[in-house]
Parts: sequence; C-alpha cells; structure tokens
Amino acid sequence: MAVYRIFPEKDAFISSEVPTGNAGKDEIIEIGGYADLYNTGQTNRLLVQYRTSEIQDVIANKVTGSYSASLQLYLADAYQIPVDYTLYAYPVSGAWDSGVGKFGDVPIDTTGVCWISRQAGGASAWSTTSFTAGTTGSFYSGSTGGGGNWYTGSLGVDLEFTQSHGLNTTNDVNINVTKAIQLFNAQTLSNNGFIVKLPNDLEYNVTASIRLKYYGVDTNTIYPPFLEFKWDDSTYSTGSLSILTSSTSIINLTNNKGKYVDNGKQRFRLSARPKYPVRSFTTSSAYLTNYALPSASYWGLRDENTEEMVIDFDTRFTKISCDSNGAFFDVYMDGLQPERYYRILVKTTLDGSTTVVDNQNIFKVVRNG
Repeated sequence: MAVYRIFPEKDAFISSEVPTGNAGKDEIIEIGGYADLYNTGQTNRLLVQYRTSEIQDVIANKVTGSYSASLQLYLADAYQIPVDYTLYAYPVSGAWDSGVGKFGDVPIDTTGVCWISRQAGGASAWSTTSFTAGTTGSFYSGSTGGGGNWYTGSLGVDLEFTQSHGLNTTNDVNINVTKAIQLFNAQTLSNNGFIVKLPNDLEYNVTASIRLKYYGVDTNTIYPPFLEFKWDDSTYSTGSLSILTSSTSIINLTNNKGKYVDNGKQRFRLSARPKYPVRSFTTSSAYLTNYALPSASYWGLRDENTEEMVIDFDTRFTKISCDSNGAFFDVYMDGLQPERYYRILVKTTLDGSTTVVDNQNIFKVVRNG
C-alpha cells in the first residue's frame, strides 16, 4: 500500500472568546471567525500534533523513494461558510499541553493549551511581540493577546501551507505539509504539531458566524484526524504474461482471507482473464491462464458501512503492480481503522473503456490483542 496513515498524539482548539479555557478533550475541534453575544469579533484556531517517533518510523521503514504528507480532518458541521475561502496551516512554535478540558466547561478548565498560553494554568504565554526568527503570531488589536505562535519559514523553507475551498468542495481539510514533515523527520525543526486557521480577513468576523467543526482525536466516530503519507511503491514487469485487453473480462482477488489484524502488510493478488477466451488448441484450460492488467490500473478501498471511499483511486499512489505471477498491491493494515469492513475496488481501462470492478471483495480489520 502506498498510502499510510498515523493518528494524532493530541489535538485541541483555542478560542479568543474564552482566552483561558482549555478544549483538549473536545470530540469536536473548531476553526472560526464570528461575533459573540456582545457583537465582538472572536476567533477559533485548531492545533494537532503527531508523534515524531511514528513519523520517523513510517519514513524509515515503510516509505520508498519520494513521498507526500498531508493533514486530513473530516468536517462534522459548518455554519455560514463563504463561497470561496482558504485555510492556512503552519508548524507550531513552542510545546503545548493538550489538557482535559472542553469548550464551555463551567468552571473554565485550565489544564492545558488555551488562547493566551501553551501550558496548564496559564504558564508559558504565547508570544505577542519580539518573535524569534522565522516565527510569528497574530491577534486582533481589540482582543486578548495570544492565539498561538508558528513558523512561517526555517532553513530557507517556506512553511506556510494552504488549501483552497470552493462552492462544490467537501470542506474537509487536506493540506500538503510535506516540507514540514521532512524537517520534523530530520529533527532540524522541533515537532510541536500544526496550527490551522482562517485567513486574517475572516477571523474576528462580525458580519457572519463562520464556524468549521471537525472531528477530533477524541471522537467516538470513525473520522479522527490523521496524517497521510503517500508514495509510489509500484513495479510493473509482465514477464511472459499477456496484457488483458478485452472489455468483457473477469478480474478477482485470489487470496482474500476476509479478516486481518491491524498490524503489518498484506499483499493482495489478482487474477485476470477474458470472460470468453479465444479458442485454441492447448494442453491446458484457457480459463486457467492468468493475464496482466494494463499498467494504468489502480486499487481503492471503500468503507462497507458508510460507502465512503477510504482510499480513493490515485494515478500516482495507488497503482497496481505486476510481476510474472500477475497483478498485485500491498495494504498496510495498521494504517486503517480497526473493527471496520472494507471493500476492495479495481479501476482499469480495457478496450478504450474505463471500468471499476466491484466483486464484493470485503475484509475486516480487527484489533491485535
């Protein structure tokens, strides 16, 4: 599998509306620009962090060649979002405590990161002036100082990452942060996670209540945030196999055991042949002859219950490989959510027609121990 996911060590969101309040245990983490009850503009920004050891393990022991890495969050709900807007992500400058609070706690919880400080009880205030080289922060002149500190550049690397959203987008977060992950891996930049925010002109908004709510690491759903690595691990050598061209063909898995623990890698093998082989004189059945899939063939995974594509077809990162025994692809089971059923789909082009093959090849990932 050339797609691998790791899940956060911690996350939280910070709000200028409750500048000393911690929301490190909220199931929902927010980005927003809105007016409070007194028509004062307020802002929410989210923070998320992944373990350096897990990042280094993926890059050292799984990734082959060049890779991309992206922040991914699923949208839970949204209010009054603009037709077009951009999200910004930056590496956080300064270690922070996640805390155990929730937004709206009474009394206010102060066990971790908040708008004014990085740590519990208001310790280690976010800088508002005299920023260290390559870092900054921002807050509205009429609001409480704080709101996080972040890197805009380091070692000549631009560390501002963006994602544009339009009218027909899902509004999920999918921000490429490869350059920062490379620095985290090399430990030339301290890994304190990422801060994600609206552009300055949409923060402290008093003309609309812009609220983007995402599932956090503490969600009880199947949609926690994750850091997704992608790379091309495909090889293509057909050997003596003929390449399948017939649009009326049979393509299926040959070794799906149906259940796998959430650990290690599984190689799935595919059999492929024309549904109606050309008649010929031979000592063996033509129905037993395996064919190679065309090089432009891809695999995908769909959640069996929600019918959402967990891993979509990607012309670069989900290519199906081939060797002298036929087509195959690898799936890292520890990169998938356990206790879920997944359906394997194959996309290929035969006789000029692109087709998606769905033979109800389903497997379940179960917890290992």
